[in-house]
Amino acid sequence: MLNCFVPGSQGLDRLDPPPADIPEQCVWVDLLEPTLAEERAVERLLAIDVPSREEMREIETSSRLYEENGTLYMTATVVTKIDTDRPESAAITFILSRNRLITNRYVDPLPFRRFVAYSERHPSAATNAPAILAGLLEAVIERTADVLERVGIGLDELSGGIFATPAPKTSARAQDLRGVMTRIGRDGDLTSKARESLVTLARQLTFIQQSSAIQLPKELVARYRSMSRDVLALSDHASFLANKSSFMLQATLGLINIEQNNIIKIFSVAATILLPPTLIASIYGMNFDFLPGLDSHYGYVVALLLMAFSSVVPYIYFRRRGWL
Repeated sequence: MLNCFVPGSQGLDRLDPPPADIPEQCVWVDLLEPTLAEERAVERLLAIDVPSREEMREIETSSRLYEENGTLYMTATVVTKIDTDRPESAAITFILSRNRLITNRYVDPLPFRRFVAYSERHPSAATNAPAILAGLLEAVIERTADVLERVGIGLDELSGGIFATPAPKTSARAQDLRGVMTRIGRDGDLTSKARESLVTLARQLTFIQQSSAIQLPKELVARYRSMSRDVLALSDHASFLANKSSFMLQATLGLINIEQNNIIKIFSVAATILLPPTLIASIYGMNFDFLPGLDSHYGYVVALLLMAFSSVVPYIYFRRRGWL
């Protein structure tokens, strides 16, 4: 899908249906899951080289950030499907020329939809191509900040449940430790994707500010610097959340090990308590003619009392030692 946006009296206006020829006043050309024909049409009409989907997935900096014929090519990673159980990282390419912004993407993340809705009502948000790019990046950064905030709140809730003092006569088995580990794993995965996105955004912002091909308007210089500081702060916060997730995961595994040790201890104590009675019963179960007490009238009762006594003594001993 090819969308063209032109400045209007109320903000950006989307040309619907998309024109066959991109007009000169079009400041933002948005390629959403473009077909090969649409890519070639944009390349022919705007004299640029639109990266393919495979090229957008390259991880080396030289393939993601470069300048060609006075045009900046920048590919950033954005977290999508955040509200689902399986968030994903997708690459989005921003092509910035002197008077036009071209975006090439195969996902439709929430920040793009929010910015489009906002820019259609605020003319100041879309005065030129660098301003549109700044608005898109700010929307992505704000969304990433919301993600990290949600992860932080979730980890705090899990921490309260993991490290809370257990109620009397309850065991760690009452806690759904498996569910806790699943939630920690999801939060850790989301945090790592957010960190990856922030790293690419930081590189892109630095590349824009240091480029000599595009001269940013004075009113946008401070705006881009502010975004760079925000990305740096969010990266530090994401690192903190990643360390916290790792610590909580190790703590949960420790609780599981303690619970397993308690279960093994119970079986060990039970086996130790039953061992003397079993030994006595085995001895008096031998088929020897000269076994002492075999012909006694009270042999059966004495054997039962001896087995009971031999099991009670270890039980009392373990209780006094605090092993039960």
